Amino acid sequence: MDYLTIIQILDSSVRLATPLLLTCLAGLFSERAGVVDIGLEGKLLIAAFLSGAAAAVTGSIWIGLLAGVAGSLAFSMIHGLASITFKGDQLISGVALNFLAAGLTVVVGQSWFQLGGRTPSLSGDGRFAPWNLPFSDAMAKIPVIGPAYDELISGHTALTYLALLAVPLSWWVLYRSRFGLRLRAVGENPSAVDTAGISVVRLRYAALVIAGVLCGLAGTYLASLAAGFVKDMSAGRGYIALAALIFAKWRPWYALWATLLFGLLEAIGNRYQSIALGDIVIPVQFMQALPYILTVIILAGFVGKAIPPRASGQSYVKER
Repeated sequence: MDYLTIIQILDSSVRLATPLLLTCLAGLFSERAGVVDIGLEGKLLIAAFLSGAAAAVTGSIWIGLLAGVAGSLAFSMIHGLASITFKGDQLISGVALNFLAAGLTVVVGQSWFQLGGRTPSLSGDGRFAPWNLPFSDAMAKIPVIGPAYDELISGHTALTYLALLAVPLSWWVLYRSRFGLRLRAVGENPSAVDTAGISVVRLRYAALVIAGVLCGLAGTYLASLAAGFVKDMSAGRGYIALAALIFAKWRPWYALWATLLFGLLEAIGNRYQSIALGDIVIPVQFMQALPYILTVIILAGFVGKAIPPRASGQSYVKER
C-alpha cells in the first residue's frame, strides 16, 4: 500500500464519516438533554428523501437542503410531542419514526416519480460541488505534504467542512455557554433545573430542534453524495451514529474520532472487496459488514464504562 493509496482511503473516510458525525452530534444534543433519540435513522432517511426530491424538481441542492432540514425538524417535533409533551416512551417513539420514514419515503417516492421509490438522479447544481482550498493545485506537486493537502484536506463539500466545524462549536456550546450548562443539567437533574425557574420542556425541545437541523444536514449530504435518493439509503447509519455516541461517551471531540473510525472501516471495506491473509481470503461480505460488527462490539460494552446522562430516557413530571 503506497502513500497515495493511504491518502485516498483517508479521504474516503472523511467523506463517509461526515453524515455519521452530523448524526452523532444530533444524538449528543438530544441525549445530553435527557431525550433518547432512536429516531435518528428515520430523520436521516426522511431528510435524504425530501432533499433529493426537492433538488431533483428544482435543480438546486440548496432548496433540497431546506426541504431536508424541514422534514427532519418535523420528525423531531413529532418525537418531542410524543416523548416530552405526552410523556410517552422515548424508545418506542423513536422506533415508530424509523418505521414511518422507511415506509413513507418509498410510497411517496413511487407516487411522485414512479421510479420504485427512488428520486431522479441529481447533477450539476442539484449536488454540492467540492470546495478547492487556496493553493491546492500548486501544493499538489510538493512531495508528501502536497497530496495530503490536495486530496485529503481540500476538495470536500461545504457540509463536510461544516460538520468538522460543528465539533468545536458543539463543545463550546455545551461546556462554555449558559445554554449548554442548562442543557446538560436537564439531562442530569431536571428537577433541580425546574426548581431554578428554568423550563425543562423548552430546553428539551431546543435540543430536539438542534438535533433535527443536524440530521437534516446529514440526510442532504447523503442524497448529494449518492446523486439522489434510493430506498433505505441511510443503511443503519442512524444506529451506527448512536453506537459512536456511546463509544464517544457523549463528548463532541470523542464523537469526531469515533465517527472517523467508522468511516475508515467503511472506506476499507469499499476499497478492498477481499483481502488475502496467507491462504485465507477474507470475503467481501465481511469487509462490508465491518462497521456493523464494530457497532455490535461497542454496544456489547467493550469501550469501558460509558455512563449516559442520569435522566436520559426519563420523562419529567413537574411537581405541584
